[in-house]
Amino acid sequence: MPKAFYVKFDVPKEIVEKAYQLVQVARDSGKLRKGTNETTKAVERGVAKLVLIAEDVDPPQIVAHLPILCDERKIPYLFVPSKLDLGKSSGIDVGSAAISVVEPGEAAGALAELVKAASDLRKSGEAKK
Repeated sequence: MPKAFYVKFDVPKEIVEKAYQLVQVARDSGKLRKGTNETTKAVERGVAKLVLIAEDVDPPQIVAHLPILCDERKIPYLFVPSKLDLGKSSGIDVGSAAISVVEPGEAAGALAELVKAASDLRKSGEAKK
């Protein structure tokens, strides 16, 4: 299946796994915003530290605005392959198209690592175009 039009760069599996782990730790010790609407509000208010966007969202227009909004607000974002895995790692039983980490809690080191990885991936993704 081809990637959705809003996916600007590929994220390696190791970084995706770290992102899921960050969400699990932040769920227990920090603050998350789950879902597209809450994530959009967190980005607009400037409180999101990292945004995770699922690649398998249908219809894709639901989350297509998030990468553009994150670029405007200079908030790092990553793409993960599965909305179901994203939802499960955040502690809900259904899929979540997007999640934002507002406070990392005990995962501050992992957050810094993922922010740097997101920045590097975005630069390499822009270089390919």
